[in-house]
Amino acid sequence: MTKIIDGKDAIMGRLASYAAKEALKGEDIDILNCEQIIITGNRENIKSDFEASRTKIGSGQKGPKVSRSSDKIVKRAIRGMLPDHRKGGGKIAFGKIKCYVGIPKEFQESKKIS
Repeated sequence: MTKIIDGKDAIMGRLASYAAKEALKGEDIDILNCEQIIITGNRENIKSDFEASRTKIGSGQKGPKVSRSSDKIVKRAIRGMLPDHRKGGGKIAFGKIKCYVGIPKEFQESKKIS
């Protein structure tokens, strides 16, 4: 069973925690309209934290590298709410989550959770 979530006007933290819990239960999660998800808080603090994480690339230019695309930002927020995304149940749950910018053709007519 796949749960299709419409991210339009959803708060990113609440959406990420819901998606992480459902993925840990074994559900497949598809999140649509990632570009319309709302990040709450002080705008200046959010921008400064994001820019600080983007400019910090570690020794030898190896990482961590943070993407600017909205679907990858949402997926990284969900990854932070999973137990361990590198092994075990966290890795399996992280593989069940897919994020999209806009609504792909295969999800146009399907029922969405808002």
